[in-house]
Amino acid sequence: MDETTLENGYTSENIIHLEDMEHLRLRPTMYIGKLGDGSSQDDGIYVLIKEVIDNSIDEFTMGFGKQIDVSVSFQDKTISVRDHGRGIPLEKVVEVVSRLNTGGKYDNKAFQKSIGLNGVGTKAVNALSSYFKVQAIRDGKTKIAEFSEGKLVNESDIIPCDEENGTYVEFIPDTKCFGNYHYINDYIEKKLWNYVYLNKGLTIRYNGQRIYSKNGLIDLLENNMEEPGLYPIIHIQEGDFECAFTHLDGKYSKEEYYSFVNGQHTPDGGTHQAAFREGIVKTLRDFYKKDYDPSDVRQGIICALSIRVQDPEFRNQTKTNFSSEYMEPSRNGQPNESPTVRGYVKDILARNLDNYLHINAQTAEALQAKIVASEKERKEIAEIKKANKDKTKKVSLNNRKLRDCRVHYNSNHERRLETTIFITEGDSASGSITKSRDVNTQAVFSLRGKPKNCYGKSKAIVYQNMEFNLLHSALDIDDGLENLRYNNVVIATDADHDGMHIRMLLLAFFLQFFPDLIKTGHVYILQTPLFRVRNKQKTKYCYTEEDRIEAMNTISNAEITRFKGLGEISSDEFRNFIGKDMRLDPVIFNKDFDSESVLRFYMGDNTPERKKFLMENLRTDEDND
Repeated sequence: MDETTLENGYTSENIIHLEDMEHLRLRPTMYIGKLGDGSSQDDGIYVLIKEVIDNSIDEFTMGFGKQIDVSVSFQDKTISVRDHGRGIPLEKVVEVVSRLNTGGKYDNKAFQKSIGLNGVGTKAVNALSSYFKVQAIRDGKTKIAEFSEGKLVNESDIIPCDEENGTYVEFIPDTKCFGNYHYINDYIEKKLWNYVYLNKGLTIRYNGQRIYSKNGLIDLLENNMEEPGLYPIIHIQEGDFECAFTHLDGKYSKEEYYSFVNGQHTPDGGTHQAAFREGIVKTLRDFYKKDYDPSDVRQGIICALSIRVQDPEFRNQTKTNFSSEYMEPSRNGQPNESPTVRGYVKDILARNLDNYLHINAQTAEALQAKIVASEKERKEIAEIKKANKDKTKKVSLNNRKLRDCRVHYNSNHERRLETTIFITEGDSASGSITKSRDVNTQAVFSLRGKPKNCYGKSKAIVYQNMEFNLLHSALDIDDGLENLRYNNVVIATDADHDGMHIRMLLLAFFLQFFPDLIKTGHVYILQTPLFRVRNKQKTKYCYTEEDRIEAMNTISNAEITRFKGLGEISSDEFRNFIGKDMRLDPVIFNKDFDSESVLRFYMGDNTPERKKFLMENLRTDEDND
């Protein structure tokens, strides 16, 4: 029997060849991490923007073009990026944006210590865009190519042009891939600021706004610090390594890092960040001649660090974790004589920091005082943990609060970015979500009643209160975010007064004891519909009063259901709200946000100001009737 006639088998007919653009569209998460609708800062639409700008940054790094123009239309979703670099070689314009493993970065003479080296970047943007245009300008000539879904639809000849050299890219992410997506301006601005912090002398023009940094990493720290440092920012720069750091006096602040490789933000750290963490402990132990615990040395530190290496390696396509061991790769199988990244960073840190502290005695004293205070706090918390250990263990053994998922954020699983924990109020709401969730990536944590108002309380409440104890244990954030188990921490409460109050209590808990969870963009509010409008032919879920009125005008003889709580939504219906069309509102922590003032106003003692604010802004169900 011919093998092609076998049924339900593996035959020659099962062998399929995909062209480059087809594969990118079929398996997009292999190249951009995840899709998403724009609610999360690591959603694919932002990766597309980054991939295009990365190429322009590489031109700047090589000494070509000091300005990049970026335009984002929030109405028609069009993105454009114009640099003033060398421009793509005109005869290769189409290939560079449509054929994998094609580009100039494979030639180290043309691009040294660049960001992207895998030949995928703009190809992924092209393939995942409904419209993609590229124009290269070189030495008085230009060429333009236009694509749709990665397929070439128009290609110009090489013609004369009087514009400056450079490359222009314009694209619209495809709704077939990303659904009804939206851009969040804060996410885009944050990425653009990171580019100028890492590239002194670069100007980015963004929708008419000038983004520029004079002091690089020092500016980055100052713009991300809620309070002054305990000592002046220490800035070290030597060779291909640079860092700036200080310690904060925040009661419960952990380590906070902004790390970069060749200008690429690495929020998940990697070899360079590990080297800094090890190096600062050893250097300070040697300087003070004290065997301090590493956690006491690093507690409260805020640091920006950058390294540039030849042909960097990353643990994933989106380049969030740096994995290179050496400053330069081995060649032709020969042993690598390049210094290790760890040794290189630790050596620079040891020499420069030791010298700095010998010269700046006041800083040395302030730093040591912080270490001693951290040591005292750690021991006090250890006693609290010990006193509550048996109680916690007993409750945990019978804990039905957490319905866990199979994949976690702290793994290397390809779906790690999708991992989500829903924090719900009561058993009915958690029951509906539990029955309708994706058990691979979605977990559910059920609260029992309202959490305590923790504003002004010591960290002892985290371990003495069972709700908070079990919640922070489920997230595994006691020692920082390195072991965080879920990428998305979603507060899923009813859209009524009690639900809003619970949201505030949970946000107060995170802001006071685990602010980095919010700062790094992991916390969201789940939006669920307030109304269901339907007849026998059609059903529409409405998230606002305006949606309800519009639905009533388009659906005749409609039955209207007002959802009073999440528990009233059946598990079958809930699948519509926590699946691919899930609506999440991110809790954004921008540089102008004063968490202490906000907590004091909303969660502190009652004041006439707060009473007046609530009376003027509180809306009740009667207001909507």
